Amino acid sequence: MMWRERLTRVQADLRTRDLEGLIVTHPPNIRYLSGLDASAGLCVVGLTSSTLLVDFRYATVARDLGLRHGLDVQVAAGSLDTATVDLLRRLRVHRIGVEAAHLPVARFNRFVEGLSTGAVPSSTNIIPTERLIERMRAVKDADEIGVLREAGRRISSVARSARRWVVAGMTELDVAAAIDAAMREAGFERPAFDTIVASGPNAALPHARPTRRRLGDGDGVVLDFGGVYDGYCVDLTRTLPVGDVPAQFRRMFDAVREAHAAAIAAVVPGAATADIDGAARGVLERHGLGEAFGHGTGHGLGLEVHEEPRVSRTAPAGETIVAGMVFTIEPGAYVPDVGGVRIEDDVLVVEDGCELLTDVPIEL
Repeated sequence: MMWRERLTRVQADLRTRDLEGLIVTHPPNIRYLSGLDASAGLCVVGLTSSTLLVDFRYATVARDLGLRHGLDVQVAAGSLDTATVDLLRRLRVHRIGVEAAHLPVARFNRFVEGLSTGAVPSSTNIIPTERLIERMRAVKDADEIGVLREAGRRISSVARSARRWVVAGMTELDVAAAIDAAMREAGFERPAFDTIVASGPNAALPHARPTRRRLGDGDGVVLDFGGVYDGYCVDLTRTLPVGDVPAQFRRMFDAVREAHAAAIAAVVPGAATADIDGAARGVLERHGLGEAFGHGTGHGLGLEVHEEPRVSRTAPAGETIVAGMVFTIEPGAYVPDVGGVRIEDDVLVVEDGCELLTDVPIEL
């Protein structure tokens, strides 16, 4: 039933915008509305019916999804874009939206040209839209929350094993390979992104790539990894020591841990995303590390590893969180020649605060 409910919600939103339909081209949005996980395809959501367009490779899967989820299915004999133009001509709609952030200019132009040429030019106007499906996806339903809870439990089990790989003599690449193998063993389909293992001075680079550098005594090691479970992404970071770390690094770790706790305490329904970021940033500023924290405090999780909401100081004014949102809390501090610290957990917003989906000790 959730599939039909999602389509109904989109249709209601289209009516408020005086649109007669929406061409959905972004693969995660197509999956959200139809269940189709494919490298090619699109969905045309109309006010009374919706059509899933695919090529031959996905015909069988799409027909099955269409029957179960209340979608018409069309298998394109030629290009998907030509089939889309033909469908729009048959529908005789006057105003149809497209996902401006995800539709290349060349493809937009093909739609416009296809509708404006021919014996009888179509009266369809293509209207750019922003974030229609993404805003819906930001609030998870019960099924999605169940998947993300299980994914959080599994990624936590991988993180609890990480200390056995963070030892002197291992290379960053060795540790990354061990983490990726453990995620597969834990049941993840694939990594949600390239695993980050950054040791010693490399840890001062927030998105460092693993290298052949060998871990040495006194290093702090940032481990940032995530997995895709049943289509949904989780993301976790811990900073672990190799032997005894210098006092300066320990102070930085303690400051980031305090910032992490402050941000989690600020997660309640109605809180502004910028204020959650500010809770973490204020702690680091008091410790003299404000300039060492250059990224946002968190990002949404779901069918993509970076989605809405954005928990940062640059978030849109007035943007607030509601129950059902899932996002990361990941303050960090990065000091050249000293290293870096990042601590990240995944949280679910509930009626009285938040629930931690990841459960791993935060300690050196």
